[in-house]
Parts: sequence; C-alpha cells; structure tokens
Amino acid sequence: MDTVEYLHVLMAGLTAIILFIFGLENFSKEIERLTGEHFRKSLSNATKWPIVGVAIGALVTMVIQSSSATSVIAIGLVNAGVLSFKNSVGIIFGSNVGTTITAQLVAFKITYFAPVFIILGFFLSLLHSRYAIFGKAIFYFGFVFFSLNLISSSLEPLQHSPGVLKFLTEAHNPLYAIAFGCLFTALVQSSSVTTGLAIILTQQGLISLENAVPLIMGANIGTTSTALIAMFNMDVSAKKAALSHFLFNIGGVILFTPLLFIFGDRLGQYNQNPAIALANIHLIFNLTTSLIFTLAIGPFTRFVDWILGEGKMDFERLILPTYDEQDGFAECEHKLVDAQLQLFKFLQENYNTVTLSIETNYQGVYEAAGKRLEYTQFVKKEYLHYFAKIVTAIKQEDESKKLMKLINRFDYLFQIHDSINDLFESKRVMTEQYIELKSDVLLIVRTLSSQTLEFFDDIGDAAQEGRDLNAKVLSKNLQHYIDNANRALLLLLVDPKREDAGALTNFVTYSQRLKDKLHNFASLTLHHQASDSSAEAVTE
Repeated sequence: MDTVEYLHVLMAGLTAIILFIFGLENFSKEIERLTGEHFRKSLSNATKWPIVGVAIGALVTMVIQSSSATSVIAIGLVNAGVLSFKNSVGIIFGSNVGTTITAQLVAFKITYFAPVFIILGFFLSLLHSRYAIFGKAIFYFGFVFFSLNLISSSLEPLQHSPGVLKFLTEAHNPLYAIAFGCLFTALVQSSSVTTGLAIILTQQGLISLENAVPLIMGANIGTTSTALIAMFNMDVSAKKAALSHFLFNIGGVILFTPLLFIFGDRLGQYNQNPAIALANIHLIFNLTTSLIFTLAIGPFTRFVDWILGEGKMDFERLILPTYDEQDGFAECEHKLVDAQLQLFKFLQENYNTVTLSIETNYQGVYEAAGKRLEYTQFVKKEYLHYFAKIVTAIKQEDESKKLMKLINRFDYLFQIHDSINDLFESKRVMTEQYIELKSDVLLIVRTLSSQTLEFFDDIGDAAQEGRDLNAKVLSKNLQHYIDNANRALLLLLVDPKREDAGALTNFVTYSQRLKDKLHNFASLTLHHQASDSSAEAVTE
C-alpha cells in the first residue's frame, strides 16, 4: 500500500468512526426522549440496597447505550437532592456492566442486521400512528451498527499491509494501550466507541487480543472524564458521586493490570473467535469490578468522604411523605398537614433566593436558586405520585372530601412554585442578555420582594399557630406596592436606553400572579384551619 492508499483508508475509517459517534449520541438522546421522566425516575428510585442500584444502573445503560449519560444524570440527581450520594454509587457501578452489551452485539455479528433496523425505523417514523415515535430510536439503533460495518469494510485494506499488521499484532506494554484507550475515550466521550472499534479490529485480525484487552480497560478510565467535567459548580454530594465514578473505574484497572503482565502473553495464543473472547473479557472485567466494589461499598464511600470531607448540603431537603399500606387515611392526612407548612416555608426560601439573585447578580446565588427550583419540580412529581397512592386508603365519603381539600392546598402551593419559577426565568433572560439593573430599579425590586416576604411570613406564622388571618387586607397592602412598582417602571420605560426597566416589567407581572396565589392559598388553608379548630373546641 502506498501513501495515497493509506490516506484513503484513514479518511474512510475516520468518516465511519464519526458516523458511529453521531449514531450512538442520537440513539441515546432518542431513548432519553422516549423514556422521559421514567428514565430519571428509574435512577431516583434506587433503594438503600447497593445491589439494586447496580441492577438499575446496568439496565438503564443497556437501554441508552451510554454509561457516561447514566453517571452524569445520576450525579445531576444527587446535585438536585433527588438521590443520595450512597445510592448513586451503586448506579455508577452498574453503568459499567450495562455498557458491555454493545461489545456482545458486535462480537456476535448482530451488526449484519443493521440495514433491517434502519429500513424499519425509517418507514415506522413515516406512519401516522402512535408507534411512529419509536421510528427514530430504531433507525439510530440500526445506524450505530451499520456504521460499525462501515468501519470494518473501510479498514479491511489494512489486512494486506504487513507493516501495519506487525505493529498492531505484536505485543506492546499494556500501560501504553491503557493510556491510549483512556485518551481516545475521553476525546470521543464514549467507551462504547473504543470497545466497538477494538472488537472490529480484533475480528479482522488487525489487532491482537493481547493489545485489545488493555485498550478496553483504558476506555473505562476515559469515560469518567464526562462525569468529572459535570461535577464543577455542584455541591459536595455530587462531587463525591463524580469522584466515586473515577476511583471505581481506575480501581478496576489497577486490580486487573497485574494479571495482564502475568497472563497477557497467553492471550496471543487464543486464535479461535478472538472478538467473542474480547467481549467476554470485557463483561467479566466490568462485572467482577462492580461486584468487588459493591461488596466493599461501605469502606469505599467512607474513603470518598475522607477525601472530600463530610460536607453539608447546600440546602436542607424536605422530608417527603411515603405511603405505607398499613396507614389509614388519618395517618396520611396528618403527614400532609405537616408537610404543607414545610413546603410553604421551602417555597418562601426559594422566592428569597430567586429575588436575591436578581438584586445581587451573583452567579453562585443564581445557581443555588436554579437547584432549589429543580428540586421543587421533583417534589411536585413525588406528591402527585403520593396522592395517587393514598386514594386506596379512603374508606368513607368525608375522607374523600378531606383529601380533595388537601390536594387543592398543595395545588396552590405548586402554583406558587410556578410563579417563583417564572421570576427565575425573567432573571435568566436578563443574564443571557447581559442586562444589569440600575440603583432605582434595584430599589423597586428590593421593596417589592421584602413586602412579598412579609406576606409569606404572615401566612406561615398564622398556619404555624393555627389561627385565622385576614388575607384580604394583607393582599390589598401588597397590591399597593405592586401598583407603585408598575407606575415607577412605566415612567422609566419612556427612556429607550433603560433596558433594565423593560426587563423588570415581567417581574412585576409575575409578582402580581404570585400575590394572587398566596392570597388564594391563605384563604383556603387558614379558613379551614380556623374552622377545624372551632369544630374541635365545640366537640370538647
């Protein structure tokens, strides 16, 4: 082969690799889009048993074909307070096991069926049917393996190059192969790409099994780069999860590297189905590493705690009610009555953090507000799930009425959250457009936010003490400040250079909506509390 032929093979091979990466990325995105919240839910439902987390991590990664995506989302859930650090570790261990399915499919030449999936996915996406949503996922699944076939055929001419064959098949220091696998995987952001290429090269006899094994081991270290990048600007628990991913993968390589030096030369003697042997070694390597670390999960997590310190969460998470089939409706009602006040106070702190991010313009406060709101969205979904379950505890008609009243109160609470989220979105727009608030506008924001926080305080105190509250008078007082803010901003809008005044018009609108929802919540909740107290007094 001359230089031109080598260049042609290089360009064809590189193109095929790019198509493979593109297909794998889009397949992962399609699966995430289809599963939606179920995907995140399956991760957040990891229990205190590490082995369950391992199974969940493995199954999710088998479906989405990306251990990086699984680990990054797990770290994101830890950062949002949805998942504990210890529960996330099992999921991270399992993600490595799940990614071995790609190697098995390639080794057993399932790639030959790739055109069938491409054609099926294409025509399915054209149908005017509910099944059309699966079309793209099936298409990209076929595309991934079609591109692997393309890599195989484009690199086939190298089989006739004695120089290339000698370099790739003769034994090299395993540490070089581990380093190369690590760097290449970090570059393409997918261990599946490295593993798939290694198996194809092994199938074609272009690379020896002795050199391929450390290559896929290095891929395990390289895939942690995504998680390490994702951990910046996250709280301590999320950083621990990301560090665990790195230590786990590098620990597995350290455990198995001595075996390469002892038994590595024997791998070169394996000539029958070396690709299948490589896929099986990949599976055994990841499965054994996961089992070892799962058995030692206690000392491992303590070691991570020792490195980064115990740390504290950036904000206190809520105690969410859990449904027990043994509970009657009275127990469920008691949990919800206590929980609504906790949630209300949490929303008040959310509002304080969001308005503080508008007033101070500090990035740290802005990010903290975003985390709190993301966590509240999770809380909302958990309560909806809880309400669906406690319906089964209802035995009498009056219990059904009480539940509806409780659901209405929580509905108002989550409407309050929606308005706070709208305020945060107005801040996000200002950040994206580099709009800074001048002192007169800042004074408007500060005055309005302090009066709104007073309204929050009055409602919270009344709810805590179980007394009635004249929400109408307080609401009217807050409305006075909203009207003043609106008038002041309208005067400033006359000047076209005052972009900050224009950006704040939404702030006033959303403050108005928030005031209305606070008034409605107070009227409904405190009125019923007072009525219940009166009823109890009469009974006594």
